[in-house]
Amino acid sequence: MTDEYTDEERRILEFLRESVEKGERYFRAKNIAEHLGLSSKQVGVRLPELAEKSEDVDIEKWSRARSTTWRVEPA
Repeated sequence: MTDEYTDEERRILEFLRESVEKGERYFRAKNIAEHLGLSSKQVGVRLPELAEKSEDVDIEKWSRARSTTWRVEPA
């Protein structure tokens, strides 16, 4: 069941995995979207879903100022 990712989800996860390997931990949907050519909304809708089903990285809603920040750690 965890292999059932959409193309966008796979792209987001790959970006997060690579970024975490480089030592990054905090992300905003807007920044992920810019890197992947997606909209902030496309990314923002998927992050909570990926937090539930990803076994590669741990995704946690971290803070909400003007926009939500997500903390991502290696699983």
